[in-house]
Order: sequence, then structure tokens, then C-alpha cells
Amino acid sequence: MVIIADCGSTKCDWLLVHGGRDQQLENTVGFSPFFHTTEEIKEILNTQLVPKLSPEEVEQIWFYGTGVHDEHRGEIVAAALRAVFPKAKVEVEHDLLASARATCKHSAGIACILGTGSNSCYYDGKNILDNVTSLGWLLGDEGSGTHLGKALLRAWFYRELPTDLNAAFQAAYPEGADAIKDKVYEKGANAYLASFTRFLGDHLSHPYVQRLVADSLGEFLDRHVRKYGGYQNVPVHFVGSISYHFKDVLEKCMEDRKLQLGVIIRKPIYPLAEYHLFQLD
Repeated sequence: MVIIADCGSTKCDWLLVHGGRDQQLENTVGFSPFFHTTEEIKEILNTQLVPKLSPEEVEQIWFYGTGVHDEHRGEIVAAALRAVFPKAKVEVEHDLLASARATCKHSAGIACILGTGSNSCYYDGKNILDNVTSLGWLLGDEGSGTHLGKALLRAWFYRELPTDLNAAFQAAYPEGADAIKDKVYEKGANAYLASFTRFLGDHLSHPYVQRLVADSLGEFLDRHVRKYGGYQNVPVHFVGSISYHFKDVLEKCMEDRKLQLGVIIRKPIYPLAEYHLFQLD
């Protein structure tokens, strides 16, 4: 058995491939080596994934995850995987490489992640050549679920929402301001903030929401995509829930900037499986 994993801050997809082609998709909560230790990751694996398979049968793991920015961060995840799957060869890579392999295939392009967080890279069909720095959810993550959630909460707290939208927000979140502020400062706040994108999606027909989403996505394109040399000459691809659910707004933002829209994929896990199964053939 081989495993291909795509891990974000909120959710992790695990594709179990039996006998080369028989595929079984499982899910656990997401994790990041910025926020989780090896022991915490092992606990997630042992409680949420191990009951669904036989660890001794796993021969190879290709893991792509958020927060795997260097060897140190990668080793935090790799150590947990090796401990839980002792017979497996483990490879841990950044989720940016997953997005590039899933969307660009073997051609040059710009690959973007718009999920709980955001990131991008310029890919030449084989390697990542450039990456505009991602500053994370506190300083950056433009266009992400966290960025959108912060924009919505600021507008609500500062009494800037239109009357009808404000009433809808208060009905959707009756716990009130104090409870929301408390959760914003707890562990996992980035995922909590991103959860407010559900409200934005439910009210996307509202002009105010359309502007808010367009401003956030446009900021991502301006601060990241348009910083790559030759960005006008290659397709710009996207993976992640935000790009998928707000694709109409994203398409308009791309059109306004005369950018070449490539593919928009909600989950890269199946294209990644094709990539690795082809490699195995």
C-alpha cells in the first residue's frame, strides 16, 4: 500500500492506494509543523487514521503539507509518520509542490493555493523556481479563508456591514462579540477565522460581500501573482476551497488584470495520485 497525503490547516486528505490502482480516501483534521509537535501529529494519526488501515502494510508515503517550509519543519512531520508507519519510505514536501504538480503537470505556470491560508509559486514544469514569501495568517495570507474571515469580522465589529447583512450575521452567530473575540485568540484561530467564509458564501449575491471577496482575492493577485517575472505569459492555476467556491469572483479579478486563468481544483489529491502512479508505472 502507498499513501498520498494533502494536508492543510483545517483538513488532511489521505489517499490509500492498494495494489497500484484501488483507491480509498480517508480524512483527518489538518495540522501544521508551525502549530503542532511530532507527538501531537502522532496522536492525530493514531486516533483518526490508523483505525482505517494496517500500518504494517504501508510501503511508501508521499506527504504534502502546509507549513513544511524547511527541513526542520519537514522533519517534525516525517518523524511522526515514520513512528506510526515503521516500514514505509517517507517523503515530506511543501503543499506548494503539490499544487504545482496537480495543476501545471509538466508545463510552466504559476500555481496558487487559496484555502485556509494562501501561497503561490512559479513552476517550470519540474521545479519551483520562485516563491513570493507567504507571511502567514497574522501578516499575510491574502485571498485566503483566514484573510476573508478577518475582513468580515472587522466590518462587523466596526459597524460597517449594511443593515440587512448585519442582521443576518447576528442571526448566524448568536453567541455574540465576546465569544467570537475569545475564540480568535485561542489555538487554531486561523481555521476558526476561515470558518466565516461559509457566511460569505451564503450571501455572495450581496454587493457588499462581492466587493469584500473581490478585494481580498485582488490583493492576493497583486501582491503575489503579479510579482513573478513573466506572469502575463503563463497560466495561473489555483487549488483550494476558496478558489473553488468563489471562482466566479476570482475569474472576474483575473480578467480585470488580464491574467491567464488556468485550472481551478478544489482538492489536488487525485491529480497527485495520477502523478505518482504514473511515476510508478
